[in-house]
Amino acid sequence: AIPRVKNNSNSSEDVKPFTPETAKEIVMSLQQPAVFCNMVGDWPALHWNVKYLSAVLDGKTIEFRIGSKTMDLVPQFETRCSYVKATLEEFLAWSSGQPSCLSGPFSCFEYSKYWAYADYKYIARIFEDKAEIFQDIRWSDFGFPGRSGKESTLWIGSEGANTPCHLDSYGCNLVLQVQGRKKWHLFPPGDTSFLYPTRIPYEESSVFSKVNVAKPDLKRFPEFKNTTAHVVTLSPGQVLLVPRHWWHYVESIDPITISINSWIELDADHEARVEEAITRTLVCAIKSAESPGDEDIWLNPTEVEATSHEINLQYLNKAVSAYFKCQKANVSEQTRPSSTEAERVTSPSHKRRKKQVGWEPGGCKLLTHEFGSSTLKAEKFQKIPFGPHLIQVLPQPQETSSTGAVKSDYRDLLHENEGGHFGKLHCTRKQLAMSNDCETPANQMDSDGSPNASQTALSTNDLLDCLVNPHVISLVAQLLLERAGV
Repeated sequence: AIPRVKNNSNSSEDVKPFTPETAKEIVMSLQQPAVFCNMVGDWPALHWNVKYLSAVLDGKTIEFRIGSKTMDLVPQFETRCSYVKATLEEFLAWSSGQPSCLSGPFSCFEYSKYWAYADYKYIARIFEDKAEIFQDIRWSDFGFPGRSGKESTLWIGSEGANTPCHLDSYGCNLVLQVQGRKKWHLFPPGDTSFLYPTRIPYEESSVFSKVNVAKPDLKRFPEFKNTTAHVVTLSPGQVLLVPRHWWHYVESIDPITISINSWIELDADHEARVEEAITRTLVCAIKSAESPGDEDIWLNPTEVEATSHEINLQYLNKAVSAYFKCQKANVSEQTRPSSTEAERVTSPSHKRRKKQVGWEPGGCKLLTHEFGSSTLKAEKFQKIPFGPHLIQVLPQPQETSSTGAVKSDYRDLLHENEGGHFGKLHCTRKQLAMSNDCETPANQMDSDGSPNASQTALSTNDLLDCLVNPHVISLVAQLLLERAGV
């Protein structure tokens, strides 16, 4: 039996600063990150510390990603990490330095040198035989009736555990901090070209940054200095809203951290699924044709295998069909009265579901249109009620960087790395959107101005970084939808 958490809050404490309707309008209309406070005080999930979850799981093992606490200039992508399966009891013993860990699953990883992260764990899967625990999470308080732990994801990490900087292709994100604190570095969608996007390692719905934002290599990525970081430390009981297509790098800053999140679907996801289908088709076709290299692990561990071209085309056609079905449904919905909130049922996000819950490329379903009326309401939501219960995550002062360093220090670092004068880049934003490396360094040019033979040859990944650049894929998707709609 599950050791149930008692809810000792009284009715006066249960009064929340926002009604579900208002909270939903904020979520659907706000285009910058913000933190909700005093909205989840009566949620039983707030008591989900590691000891409690260890008792609930009762010896069940989960997979932990292991990374090094030593920071270098390259992001610690999941393809560069080790993996172990362990119980939460073993994780707790390791993180507290108990001698019993000398022979356990963490025995090869000294706590002072490594971090461990049980990330992206779908609650519906790890608690599949304890469905009653799903109700400990109540996203209905944010205006999403029927959404509970079943549509949520669990994150358990030690100090230093982090997620590489990336953006999620689908939806927006609500994140509840349960135990410990996490530091979030967020960047707006307009910073995409400055973050040097890449689809290698490939994972559907995640666009990674080549930059380690905690220790940027400004010699390789000089445009990173132009980013506008929004940094916030999330504490227990707070809920962070990550708007659509905001980049984020997240790091645990306490000995043990626990978070719960849910990706909220948006109507814009239908076009995003077409873009992702195009990306998958191109990446799989090109990388599968390449001679495999020992060091070129291009599939993220969340992807089981490279799907065939035939399956990818089926997925693309279904995504296009779903897009037009959505467009038709939206037109019909505008001509009839909207259904009540209670009648609308949310559908779970497809984020990272492939490996964990049997994702199939052909299984692209039409999302429910619970957000149609909310989007219209959001247009009337003139003023966001910022204050003690809704805290805006503001950009850092212009003179500071995303890591807290003074921007002039960035220039000094760039000057030091290049060993020369820090000059103005002759690359326009439009050019940068098409290519992350728009100039050939002078030391790689022959006297006639052409690239010399000794320069590093372009790789398949270099080609893909341009070919599946988010700006390029967006244009291809628009052209493809125009062709399909004729």
